[in-house]
Amino acid sequence: MSNDFHRIKRLPPYVFEQVNKLKAEARARGDDIIDFGMGNPDMPTPPHIVAKLLEAMHDPRTNRYSASKGIQGLRKAQAAYYARRFGVKLDPNTQVVATLGSKEGFANMAQAITAPGDVILVPNPTYPIHEFGFIMSGGVIRHLPARTDSQFMASLDKAMRHSVPKPSALVLNYPANPTAVVASRDFYREVVAYAKKHDLIVLSDIAYAEIYFEGEPPPSILEIPGGIDLAVEFTTLSKTYAMPGWRMGFAVGNERLIQALTRVKSYLDYGAFTPIQVAATAALNGPQDSIDEIRGIYKRRRDCLVEALARAGWPIPSPPATMFAWAPIPDMFAHLGSLEFSKLLLEKAGVAVSPGVGFGEYGEGYVRIALVENEQRIRQAARNIRKFLAESAKTLHNVIPIASKANRAL
Repeated sequence: MSNDFHRIKRLPPYVFEQVNKLKAEARARGDDIIDFGMGNPDMPTPPHIVAKLLEAMHDPRTNRYSASKGIQGLRKAQAAYYARRFGVKLDPNTQVVATLGSKEGFANMAQAITAPGDVILVPNPTYPIHEFGFIMSGGVIRHLPARTDSQFMASLDKAMRHSVPKPSALVLNYPANPTAVVASRDFYREVVAYAKKHDLIVLSDIAYAEIYFEGEPPPSILEIPGGIDLAVEFTTLSKTYAMPGWRMGFAVGNERLIQALTRVKSYLDYGAFTPIQVAATAALNGPQDSIDEIRGIYKRRRDCLVEALARAGWPIPSPPATMFAWAPIPDMFAHLGSLEFSKLLLEKAGVAVSPGVGFGEYGEGYVRIALVENEQRIRQAARNIRKFLAESAKTLHNVIPIASKANRAL
């Protein structure tokens, strides 16, 4: 039987798998790996949320199939969150759907709105599902720079004028994964006006809206007048409440788009386990102190990372938001590329990061560092990296990228 299935053939090799394989091999040898690779929150879920989960599990009625679009109380809680956080009024019955994490929601929305050959505008670099959700649905991707300045709008206009067929949807992700760029209301105003003029759907991912460190809280595109006429926004409880494994997210916004997503989901799932939805409701409706505490932990880790790496000889920009630092590869390793540098860092320093090229071709030259280790481990990683950089400066002439070796053999 041939393994060349159509959708699988459209997916490129998974870049992160190469680093993950090396990580697994190192751990099997007993090596201590300081892992900044996956954005997997390591903090405990707040106790009152866990308590509500356990309470709901004791009710035998919650063991039955749930509602695909989310129980009503949860959808009301998400609508209430948008009202107090963004000043946006949503109808929980028609403009809110609970998803199995924002990743699943995004992929199912892609299925709902994409016809084969549709052109979708996606930032680059970006979180992989923003692109591959549409590729698996038969769409064609055109990249835009992951920025919020005039260059973004110029690229958007160029893409609209020169794409055949005309693009049908635009993906936004601010605060951005992996670059940590934050968008302003003025930026969203420009996008909404342009999208309305060109009949363009906007899908906005704000998974990191509560993980910010400076200035005002990141806004929602739905705050902008007319935004709800053309946009759907995706959020998740994974980072906000340290609930990544619970797989609870939301899509909210334009009623027609939410209806399309709801219909697709109704064929694919019965929603999250009801006790998880009950606990998620408690998270949204209950005390919000934990959000500030989690944000504070990430901020301290960010400051520790930036300071420690600067002392180690690897200065990196301080991210204004998200749980990631987007770090340029040190000059002496620029010729290697992000994947080979990530593999070398793992091998020589025992530190795992994500190669920037895994987030798109324009991510080359960077690595993403996730703030998922405590400050003590961050400082240990910096010490390992300092030693690695010092040794590499002496022996750099012996470091030959794999691609160069292959070329010499030809």
